[in-house]
Amino acid sequence: MTSLDKPSTPGSAPGAAPAGDDQHAVTRAALFDAFGGIRGTVETMLPGLLFVMIYTVNKDVKMSAIAAGAVAVLLVIVRLLRKDTVKHAFSGVFGVGVGVAFALFTGTAKGFYLPGMIYGAGLGVAFTLSALVGFPLLGVILGPVFKENLSWRTRNPGRKKAYTKASLAWGLIFLAKYAILFPLYWWGDATQLGWVLIALKLPPMVLAVYFTWVFLAKAPPPIDVMAEYEAEEAAQKAAKAAAARERGV
Repeated sequence: MTSLDKPSTPGSAPGAAPAGDDQHAVTRAALFDAFGGIRGTVETMLPGLLFVMIYTVNKDVKMSAIAAGAVAVLLVIVRLLRKDTVKHAFSGVFGVGVGVAFALFTGTAKGFYLPGMIYGAGLGVAFTLSALVGFPLLGVILGPVFKENLSWRTRNPGRKKAYTKASLAWGLIFLAKYAILFPLYWWGDATQLGWVLIALKLPPMVLAVYFTWVFLAKAPPPIDVMAEYEAEEAAQKAAKAAAARERGV
């Protein structure tokens, strides 16, 4: 089997993806799937929005937290009943569950938001550092989506550069977002913090995904290492069959 670290010209490998408009379409579809699409985004936002709305009306942390958790679980159940993919729903319900636990334990609405804020800020640091050390986190996340795994590291320098730029964009966008939110957490009102969190839920994500698409759309196509592997296996089987025929087996 060909090593993933063996240098080659991007696009010349048997598993190279199509370039041009087709590659742009593939990139859009892969990003849409990787980050959950419209439905995944709605499912991610809905529990938090419900928490903020209920807490704004009655200031009841327990009721707000339980309602948010119940909606998150319901979204997973609906996906299971429809036999849809549940990876985004499960990640959402886990995040909401931790927030609910913090809110009930601390008895404050800010407790609901804190785990997600720490996680988001941590992601910002991780994306930034990974880009700076030359092992961009976005490449690790999206490599399997594009069926290139980690081949971009040494075999496709153009894509490594694109992943590095995109990871840096994600890191800086996340860090800027939480540079706004943490002062609100420390000194602001819980209701105000909740609505600002909702307002900042979607725009930074859309901006980060847009930058990712721009960088990857201009990069060389991914090398489909799975297709290469299957082609090599088929060639080896054909060679064995030919050798067996020559021996008269």
